[in-house]
Amino acid sequence: MTMHRDYQGAKMGMWLFLFTEILLFGGLFVLYSVTFGRYPTEFHEASLLLDVTMGTTNTVVLITSSLFAALAVVGLQRGDRRLAQVFMGGTLILACCFLVIKYFEWSHKIHLGIYPGGETLIQWEPGKQAFFALYYVMTGLHGLHVIIGMGVFLWVWTRIAVGTCTPEHSVALENAGLYWHLVDLIWIYLFPLYYLIT
Repeated sequence: MTMHRDYQGAKMGMWLFLFTEILLFGGLFVLYSVTFGRYPTEFHEASLLLDVTMGTTNTVVLITSSLFAALAVVGLQRGDRRLAQVFMGGTLILACCFLVIKYFEWSHKIHLGIYPGGETLIQWEPGKQAFFALYYVMTGLHGLHVIIGMGVFLWVWTRIAVGTCTPEHSVALENAGLYWHLVDLIWIYLFPLYYLIT
C-alpha cells in the first residue's frame, strides 16, 4: 500500500503558518512603532547601549545560515543528499553561533542590571524601560524561533539520513527552509530597529 503524500497541502499549510508568524511579529512591530513615537529620544539613547558589532555579526551569521539552508534544498533537489546534509549542518552551526552571541550580549546587560525589573533599569526614564522591555521580548521570541528552527532542521536531517526525505519527496526540507528564511527576515527588521536608531 502506497502512502498518499499531499505536497501542495503541506506547502499551503506552511505558508498559512508563516502568515500567523508574520501577524505575531507584525503586532509587536506596531507596538514598537507606537512606543517609539512616544519616546524617540529615550529610544535613541537606549539604542546606544547595545553592541552594534555583536548585532552586525549576528546579522551576517543569520544571512549566511539562510544561504546554507537554500543550498541544502538545491543540493537535495539535485539528488545529492550528502551535500544537503552538509549545508544543513552549516545552518545549524551558524544558528548556534547566533545564539551564543546573543547569550553573551544578554548576559552582559543582565549583569549590569539592564533588564525588566533590574536595579539599574528601574531607575531610568519610562522610555528606556519600554525600549528594553520590547528588546527582550522581541529578540527573545526571535531566539525561541531560532531554537525551533534548529529542531526542525535536525528532524529533517535524520529523515534524509534514513531515506524518507529524498529528491522526489523534499517538501519537509523545503518547508524547513521557508521557516528559516522567515526567521532571517524577522532579524533583518529587528537589527536596524534596535541597533541603528538615529
